[in-house]
Amino acid sequence: MRETPRAEHPQPRPHRAIAHTTGASCPGTPHRSDGRPPHTPRGARQPDPLGRPGTTPPVPGRPALFSALVALVVVTWQVLVHGPLARLDERVSGALVDSVPRRLSELASDLGNMTVALPVLACAMAYAVWRGRRAAALYAGLAMAAVPLLVIPLKEWTARPGPLEPWAHGYYPSGHTATAAVAYFGAAFLVSNRLIPVAAVLTAVTGTGLVLRGFHWPLDVCASLCLSVLVLGVSSRCTRRSSSRTPPGCTGPS
Repeated sequence: MRETPRAEHPQPRPHRAIAHTTGASCPGTPHRSDGRPPHTPRGARQPDPLGRPGTTPPVPGRPALFSALVALVVVTWQVLVHGPLARLDERVSGALVDSVPRRLSELASDLGNMTVALPVLACAMAYAVWRGRRAAALYAGLAMAAVPLLVIPLKEWTARPGPLEPWAHGYYPSGHTATAAVAYFGAAFLVSNRLIPVAAVLTAVTGTGLVLRGFHWPLDVCASLCLSVLVLGVSSRCTRRSSSRTPPGCTGPS
């Protein structure tokens, strides 16, 4: 009978092995030699809920950013020309001011003070640096620094009087609302995305307190929220781009 040949073990081919063990982006990173992505690429993984290194904040889509920009432009135009929206805003404010005890509304509006919001963001930035997310902490700080640079010129340009102080000017938009939104949402992005609802509540409480106490018109608060979406959106995009430049786990050849 004819002897059946034994199956031989395939011999390793060095040039093939190198193609599968050496990454194109950084040494020592496995990748497919045919150029196809791995089954679970790092870029497709969900952010870690605990904010570990590599976690990036959610980025508002272009429609959301465009909508915020359009809303900000429309509201600003109505305030400048004292249009129907601004007149409606004044009537709504008149019905809401002092509808709750002033002490309560003042406590709520104080959440937007620099002395309250900035320490929260500073602690989150320190935590992010400790976790190795220096770029995220940097962009969060720059986002907060951008708030007065954007709000103050708008206040001087619009020169809107206050609900309880018609002789004073510079109420539009609300600096306290923008400070609260950028600080609390920025802190949530740095620590854990699970804190985003908490940031939303704190920001909403701040804006509501400002309106109920008569420190700001409702449109002042709405404009600041739109402005905050733009600032946070730019900050989040910069953080993602910075994170994508250095793939996670790429520490160079060993």
